[in-house]
Amino acid sequence: MKHFILPIAFFLFSCGSNTDQSQAFVPESSGNLNHITVVMPENDWKGALGEKVRDEMGTIYEGLPLDEPQYSLDYMNPAAFSGFARQSRNIIWFQKDSTARFQLAKDQFARPQIIALITGEDSEVQSFSFEENATLFRQTVAENERMEKLRRINKSPTTETNLAERFGYHLNYPSAYKTVKDTTNFIWVQKPIQKGHLNIIAYTLPETALNGAFNKRILNIRDSIGKLYVPGRLEGSYLITERAFRPYFYKAYLDGKQGYLTKGTWEVANDYMAGPFVNYMIRDSLQKKWFVVEGFAFAPSVSKREYMFELNTILTTLKKAN
Repeated sequence: MKHFILPIAFFLFSCGSNTDQSQAFVPESSGNLNHITVVMPENDWKGALGEKVRDEMGTIYEGLPLDEPQYSLDYMNPAAFSGFARQSRNIIWFQKDSTARFQLAKDQFARPQIIALITGEDSEVQSFSFEENATLFRQTVAENERMEKLRRINKSPTTETNLAERFGYHLNYPSAYKTVKDTTNFIWVQKPIQKGHLNIIAYTLPETALNGAFNKRILNIRDSIGKLYVPGRLEGSYLITERAFRPYFYKAYLDGKQGYLTKGTWEVANDYMAGPFVNYMIRDSLQKKWFVVEGFAFAPSVSKREYMFELNTILTTLKKAN
């Protein structure tokens, strides 16, 4: 194997003027959420370079019962990469060139759009360049997809105000979600899907609720809330945390407030139902309380990545109501 040192350039630029007139001529990007088009010669796609791209972009979406990749890759031969094909929202484009570089281009052929352009004299140089910058590209695409999801949500946002009226917080979610339970300290909104439903619940906790081992407290609190407010289909059944799979715990910030993010799997005590959840517990120092907002999906026998992506995107819009 040969050894080399690569000069790598990082650019995030918009090709063209920022005026409204020039932007009007840029078409709207296309493609399913969390899909990435990979442009390279077919021999490279079947070889080591393609394998490197699949490895780097095959990061598992955390918190799902079964492993699913965070992104789906759609291969395209360079000969076909023209016209409408260039309007994909996320693109990785490999080109042979004597200069080795990695560039990020914004809104070059459509908007919103992110293109990673990787050049080098051969596939080995290109692979090295991509590997060095794959994390940057994943982070850029993740934000691009989050903003695209929010744009779609804003086409038909909810007009419900009970969350703001009861807790003083606002979430930006689609009008397809409807309130199914509203009590003194608990709100539950739900959206039907083809084989189940998506759910968002919210409640508050005393400021001392997470004293001690916070990770155990978070799971125990989830179970107690489920027993009180989220019944299952059968008598005596209710939502709890699946303990066989260790959840993911992170420090998190929403609306400038510190808290905890938990991703894991829920199940129903005394019944056979399960699925993924994402939970934010945010400390409100002014009210001396924890505000909790959680999304969970019931979608048996189908992929759950896009459902959880939707729920997590909604939860990240949390902010104090005006």
